[in-house]
Amino acid sequence: MSRNLHEIAGEIRRDWTNPNFGAVPYLNAMASLENVNQYYGQDDARGIVLYFLANAGTWRGDTARRIKKELKAMI
Repeated sequence: MSRNLHEIAGEIRRDWTNPNFGAVPYLNAMASLENVNQYYGQDDARGIVLYFLANAGTWRGDTARRIKKELKAMI
């Protein structure tokens, strides 16, 4: 069973203390979503997750690898 996006966003914020400016809007959006089938305004959550992943290249480490894998499995 997968976790809620807002739970994942919280863990990302705790681990990635200085996120890439391009990832921040998508991280903020994920913080208010439950799953990838929802919408944040006019944007679907799947797209938000994809854009977050595209901008999270500088986030590294064991936690980053685990969460990126978890997000990819959700979409």
